[in-house]
Amino acid sequence: MVQYDLLKASHDKTHDGVSLARLGGQRFCTDDHSPSDRQAWLKEIIGKEYANVDISPLSDVQLFNDMAIYPWRHGMRLSPIQSNAIKLKRLMKEPTEAVQDCYFAVVLTSGKYSLEQAGREVFLQPGDMTLYDATEPHSIVMPQTSSKILISIPRNLLDSRIFNVGKMTAKHIPSKSGIGAVVSSFIQTTVNQLNTLEQAAFLELSDPILDMLTLSLQQLNTRSVELSQHRTLTLMRVKQFVHNHIEECELNAEMISNGVGLSLRYINNLFNAEDTSLMRFLTQQRLTIAKRRLSNHLFNHKTITELAMQSGFNNMAHFSRVFKQNYGVSPRQFRVLNLTHYLNDKA
Repeated sequence: MVQYDLLKASHDKTHDGVSLARLGGQRFCTDDHSPSDRQAWLKEIIGKEYANVDISPLSDVQLFNDMAIYPWRHGMRLSPIQSNAIKLKRLMKEPTEAVQDCYFAVVLTSGKYSLEQAGREVFLQPGDMTLYDATEPHSIVMPQTSSKILISIPRNLLDSRIFNVGKMTAKHIPSKSGIGAVVSSFIQTTVNQLNTLEQAAFLELSDPILDMLTLSLQQLNTRSVELSQHRTLTLMRVKQFVHNHIEECELNAEMISNGVGLSLRYINNLFNAEDTSLMRFLTQQRLTIAKRRLSNHLFNHKTITELAMQSGFNNMAHFSRVFKQNYGVSPRQFRVLNLTHYLNDKA
């Protein structure tokens, strides 16, 4: 219990009511609830703020979890968390909240942590980092009292910067040296200084941290590593332009070329290193947005045509054809299947 008491005291000091109010944060702690209610309450809060999971304490020690959530720019969020030994396993159901459609970058600050996703498993020591997809099946185990920092990154924000992010989840992000060490240290220092940061300065930190996380993740992609730093940053700039204008139906290769001030040939050379082209990348990003919206009950009041157009498609025949080529079913069939799963889960 000594370690738990020290961690809790540190969390109390870092996240007092003044700093939470100043930075627009929220704090959720099991200590505010009776022991008999804590597990159900924690499952509800994690489901609302992070992902739909089952939770299981791993020891006879009283269940404890203390988390703070600070909103950042672009829909990102910073969450320092402390917990006694616990296991989290994502339930097989679609996301029910918009904040769940994201990736989580993890920095372990004390204790031990393991993550399973997509057939991979990673074990972290303090200072280590990893990434997981909140919408895909995963299992997290903290076998002892531990603390971590989660950075929530909206899916489209990271997908627009890095090719095939799904293949980078549940992998160890090198953090003993190089850019990974800088990122890990910078994130931990940011959390340690929350009591001294003004909101404007705190919000400014989201962009450099996103840039550094992007660079550290690209170490896991051997094709991206082959690009020079200049080419890597240029490709990021093109992807960001696409992300910013993805819902505009008139967006095409010429507009992107003019928008970033680069020739179409040079842009496609950049994408060739990722075995794709600019237009294939654009179509895939639009399909990803359409698929997510079709599977989310929050968009049930929208027609398929409306969702397709809001995802950047202006030709329904083309949309239906490429959707079926990528996902094996038509948009309508996909929506019906997901609605059925959602109604069964509610029942």
